[in-house]
Amino acid sequence: MKSARLVVTLPPVLRGAEALRFATDARSQGADMLEVRTDLHPADAVDAAALARILELLVSERGVPLPPAWVTAARWVDRDVVHASALDAPAGKLLASHHADRPLETAEALRLWEGPLPEGALVKHVEPLGEPSAARIAVLLETQARLGERFGVERVTVLTMGPVALPVRAVLSRRNLLEYVAIGGDWKAAPGQRLLADAAREARAPAREGRLGILGTSIAHSRSPRIHPQPFDRIDLAEDAPVEALVDALLPHYRGFAITSPFKPRLARHTGASIDAINTLVRRGDHWESFNTDTEGARTVLERLGGGDLFVLGDGGVGAALRAAASERDHLRFLRRASISEPLKGTGIWTWPDRITPPETLRFEGARVAVIAYGAPARRIATEITRRGGVPLLLGAAWFIAQARRQRALWESAT
Repeated sequence: MKSARLVVTLPPVLRGAEALRFATDARSQGADMLEVRTDLHPADAVDAAALARILELLVSERGVPLPPAWVTAARWVDRDVVHASALDAPAGKLLASHHADRPLETAEALRLWEGPLPEGALVKHVEPLGEPSAARIAVLLETQARLGERFGVERVTVLTMGPVALPVRAVLSRRNLLEYVAIGGDWKAAPGQRLLADAAREARAPAREGRLGILGTSIAHSRSPRIHPQPFDRIDLAEDAPVEALVDALLPHYRGFAITSPFKPRLARHTGASIDAINTLVRRGDHWESFNTDTEGARTVLERLGGGDLFVLGDGGVGAALRAAASERDHLRFLRRASISEPLKGTGIWTWPDRITPPETLRFEGARVAVIAYGAPARRIATEITRRGGVPLLLGAAWFIAQARRQRALWESAT
């Protein structure tokens, strides 16, 4: 099946030459199309013709009428079938869209599209996800299929939005003409957009049934999509997201998940695991089976540190893996934030996520402190350790590779 065309939206803070640089960067990362919206940019803020020479241009009318120069330069002109004064667009350029304000049943959605459309017009239908469930995803897929029957599958895009919509958008993308994605950073044009890098990586890979993904908070740095089979999604969720309902809803569509902070204990409880924290889900027919391959990473790090007395900063999911992996020569002393009052000596392991601020009382007297994060978070933690008098040991990559190797083998056994 042909991959969806990847659309990035021009952020409102970028204008003039900066907008041109953004378009060039997006093209280099795999984007197929650039969207410019009238609610984000006034007419004179961008050179539509110059943008169109870099990337195929889609201009979208949102409240403010489209400038004629934008329409002339664009390949596609997005007008809302309900709110636009008219579905005017040069021949062959119309993208007719509708943005529902609530989740719809398929019959309701189809009624919105009963009117005639110009020949060759594209169709984009958008709804809020609402509460995640397998039934809700099935309705969206049915709406997508029925609109495809009516207008042609090569012309239809069905999107959903919301705080936990990303994996559902990924499922829908397999049969969409367009996929709207985020290039990175803090801004997204709609809640639930996938990252361009993940969507482009999937487009380059051989098609495979059953998706994979990583569930966590603040995981834009995750390297998992680079080393695991595609398709693999970074599903970044708020700490209080309904992750239990989400994984149940996605069971028919994903064959496995990597689980990272803060969801390891919650999903251990949800799946009835015999351990306190898990980092891997594997589909077994009609249910999830849970594992903690972090024990492989923990074993690797403990071997690198040479055993003996080790202090451990934090006692969450990583702590459970360290306990499970510890040998007779490893004596682990877990320190909670409130219990730290004296400077720490010797050797230890920092398990707190980068987003958690360490206690002000934390100080080291030349202690060697293993960092099990990797990438930018590891560098920030290492800087903090040095500032507080310690010597950071960057062991995150070793931990990551050891646990990921086991994860991959488990996912290959999914049913």
